[in-house]
Amino acid sequence: QVQLVESGGGSVQAGGSLRLSCAVSGDTYSRRCMGWFRQAPGKEREGVAGIYTADDSTSYADSVKGRFEVSHDNAKNTLYLQMNNLKPEDTAMYYCAGDSLPGRWYRCSAPMEPVNFGYWGQGTQVTVSS
Repeated sequence: QVQLVESGGGSVQAGGSLRLSCAVSGDTYSRRCMGWFRQAPGKEREGVAGIYTADDSTSYADSVKGRFEVSHDNAKNTLYLQMNNLKPEDTAMYYCAGDSLPGRWYRCSAPMEPVNFGYWGQGTQVTVSS
């Protein structure tokens, strides 16, 4: 059974930081494009950051470049999203996602498309107040 479980969301003031984690179980981690997406009320789900676990190559949405950093720990099968200098417009439900097949590094190229990811976590809420 494949599971992606996010944690680390919460409420912060603008300028603050949060670190999201995504624990991945099952054979869904190696040589995969893994990504973070977010969805604000009334808006479409958008790709935030992606990482190809085979070579640690990363990509970011323009709106978060220089503020967010995606990383992973192979030993723990865990994906991270470090979010710094948070802004009210970063408020959203954040989801961890994984490509359903290995080897498709190009799925991590920005902008990442939700339709290309077959595995999803349940989401964790991030709220940034001004």
